[in-house]
Amino acid sequence: MPMSFFVSREARIGDVAALVGTTPRAIRHYHDMGLIDEPRRGGDGRRRYGFQDVVRLLWIRKMADAGIALDDIRDAFTTTEAVVGTGKSEGDGIEATLARLEETLAAQEAELARQRARVQRMRAEGSRMGLLSEAVTGRLKNLPEGSLRQADLDALLVTERIFGPLGAAVQASRFIALATHPEIRAESDRLDTAEEALDDTVAVDDPRVAETAAQRHAFEEILMTVIEESGVAEEEAALLDALDIAHPEGTEDALEPGAKHGGMSAFEAVTKLPHDFSPARVRCAELAQELAARD
Repeated sequence: MPMSFFVSREARIGDVAALVGTTPRAIRHYHDMGLIDEPRRGGDGRRRYGFQDVVRLLWIRKMADAGIALDDIRDAFTTTEAVVGTGKSEGDGIEATLARLEETLAAQEAELARQRARVQRMRAEGSRMGLLSEAVTGRLKNLPEGSLRQADLDALLVTERIFGPLGAAVQASRFIALATHPEIRAESDRLDTAEEALDDTVAVDDPRVAETAAQRHAFEEILMTVIEESGVAEEEAALLDALDIAHPEGTEDALEPGAKHGGMSAFEAVTKLPHDFSPARVRCAELAQELAARD
């Protein structure tokens, strides 16, 4: 290439940015971080960059595109400059950085694979149910279309967050029974309406509270009998055995209940979970639990 091709010994920041494939703002950031020295300024006060500046910026862009953090790029340049003339390899100074980068990329690839699996499950299910764990969706996927309600999925979502996929997979038995037994679903709806009627206008010692609690307790016993007779309980046992093998403790889909969520235990999460129940409805739930414990 003839020397006459080069029109200037120095270039302004906008031209250099376009040549390197970055932006003037990014180059200024490199200056602030110490990745490249500030060049001299011309008579107009603007920065003037030379050939070696362009070379340095090209290397910075190559390393950044490879995923190396800017702090590590700066350290790599510092190490390279320090070993010049010592006979050591510049690779000795950045091996740890590259090892960390490789670990980070492997973790990102694993997370992308998990995200892709979630998206594929959601597409297969055609609804948000696919965003629940595979342990849960696997139990629900063969139910009649439209038999699951959004409120059912909402409950499973909260349970999965607090008690993990195992807790939600066990709770799925309830919604399987409701979805496949219309008469049980109807009674559940009637009880839900009765409990919702225990609003803030109802005193905790109102006879309706104890009456509704007794009805809830009786319903739960009937529901449990339906679950046991339908063979769902056996499915649960087989599911637990299979999941223990497929998802050992410590994996992304670890199924042990009581896991930490944002620094709190499952028990703490339950106690902090907000609800809009009136005192009367809370008392109704407590009485139903007392009846269950007594039996």
